[in-house]
Amino acid sequence: MKITGKQLRQKWLDYYKSKGHVDIGAVSLIGDGSTGVMFNVAGMQPLMPYLLGKPHPAGKRLCNVQGCVRTVDIDSVGDASHFTFFEMMGNWSLGDYFKKEKTAWTFGLLTEVFGLDKDKLCTTVFEGNSAAPRDTETAELLIGLGIKPEHVYYLPKEDNWWELEGTVGTPCGPDNEWFYPIDGSKEDPVFPDDYVEIGNDVYMQYKKTETGYEPLGRGNVDTGFGFDRMLLFLNGLHDAYKTDLFASVLAKLEELSGKKYDDGGEAQRAMRIIADHTRTTVMLIGDRNGIQPSNVGAGYILRRIMRRAIRYCRKLGVPSDAMQDVAKIYIHEVYDDSYPLLAEKEAEILDEMKKETERFEATLVSGMKEFEKCLQGIARKNEFMAKSNPAYVPEKVIGGKAAFRLYDTFGFPLELTEELAAEAGLTVDRAGFEAAFKEHQEKSRALEKGQAKGGLESHSETATKYHTATHLLNAALKAVLSPDCNQKGSNINDERMRFDFNFDRAMTPEEVKAVEDLVNEKIKEDIPVVYKEMSLAEARAQNFVGVFDSKYGEVVKTYSIGEFSKEMCGGPHVEHTGVLGHFRIVKEQSSSAGIRRIKAVLE
Repeated sequence: MKITGKQLRQKWLDYYKSKGHVDIGAVSLIGDGSTGVMFNVAGMQPLMPYLLGKPHPAGKRLCNVQGCVRTVDIDSVGDASHFTFFEMMGNWSLGDYFKKEKTAWTFGLLTEVFGLDKDKLCTTVFEGNSAAPRDTETAELLIGLGIKPEHVYYLPKEDNWWELEGTVGTPCGPDNEWFYPIDGSKEDPVFPDDYVEIGNDVYMQYKKTETGYEPLGRGNVDTGFGFDRMLLFLNGLHDAYKTDLFASVLAKLEELSGKKYDDGGEAQRAMRIIADHTRTTVMLIGDRNGIQPSNVGAGYILRRIMRRAIRYCRKLGVPSDAMQDVAKIYIHEVYDDSYPLLAEKEAEILDEMKKETERFEATLVSGMKEFEKCLQGIARKNEFMAKSNPAYVPEKVIGGKAAFRLYDTFGFPLELTEELAAEAGLTVDRAGFEAAFKEHQEKSRALEKGQAKGGLESHSETATKYHTATHLLNAALKAVLSPDCNQKGSNINDERMRFDFNFDRAMTPEEVKAVEDLVNEKIKEDIPVVYKEMSLAEARAQNFVGVFDSKYGEVVKTYSIGEFSKEMCGGPHVEHTGVLGHFRIVKEQSSSAGIRRIKAVLE
């Protein structure tokens, strides 16, 4: 059966609506904190409160197609089957119908709607154990529908039982998984070697107790069928990127690169990664609770996905704005019907892609040169040692200090260094990286504690943010008021920042707002904060600001925030301005003759 993504989505929803279900639509991809995860990773996850007993406003029979994001196996994306964004087709009974209806409906959907051969269908059910009985009821219902008795397999708890690990008092129960031959035309397929799982029905008929299980007052049904997998399967394909969901995207990448997807190799892998990661980026930024790339939480995961796609655009040899071309296809062709909010947020999606591409391109130029130096250093060492010692085993590890330098000076996330190293047949000393990171933190704290540089009263994460914000404020004052404005002192704690600067009059309300807006603009741009050590003469030649020149030695620490702010400073600082939040000036007042004082907060 040949079917498009839009047709499959509609057939699923129409079928269950004909059985009295309400299409509840998809909820946000972004976790709300109630489930303890950043993203929704399963179709049933948003419905957990209702499966646990809370009444659902739409009733007891529900269905939808729910988007999910899962990044635990991101390194596998690039093969024929892995995605970071995927969808699950689901339907639920909240204490309404149970096994008799559900087995019949799933069987009818597969054989009547999708045209699968009932004689080739195989299913698995729970074999039972000392805590819960064998699920003979489901097996008998399946056989009664027309599935061959020899095609119903009893499997143990690890295969055919669902429960929330580590909980007590929650619903749980056996599940019924459905399988069909990978090659539907094969005459005598052998289970399980020739089969693929196409979905499952969970029957929540027990309550988990301290000692085992007891019958639940009502039974729930939770059905989950993978949308992308089902689309692949129904079209008789073996490459998940060959469905119509990706056809136009791959055609665009072929056009831009001059390479063919079907030729395989690295070009094919790059196209898959760009296609998948761009789709996930579109969905996360375009979500109703959309996020932006940053250095923390879900924003960090998004940044990693985006930067991986950008890097593979470079490897494929396509322009840096290729992600935006691909994004438009998803927004206007593939998901225009099912995710209309994407079109409304198109400008924001494309703008975030453009800004992140520009940020990362700047990082890559310098960082890749340094990474290549690491490889060359290892190669030279191996060559030298091999000449003097035939038994020498070549080194295949990038040291932790080298990886930390890439991170600290060039903005390379450790994961990127590890990925680049793997492509070169090397690994990274992660423990050494963490030790170098810890040593850097301790040195910074000791330096700050001894010299109180930057006016910090504490060295917490919040105070570090405030310290970085003083750099932005200093530069903004120069831009708005006068290039002659300079910092004359500061005091920072976890609650606020106080900043003194030379200026001969009170700021107007318009000037205060202009300074605020400029600082927040630079925060929103999420500019990398780049650290380098250099001679004092070199720092001055590069126009780094030395607030208190007499305190600097011949070698100085410098921090640049793009071209906006360049200061000699002892730190500590955040890695990117985007983590600072919203900057607000609380008060502007006189400190002494010719000196003004600003009090500000980060919200």
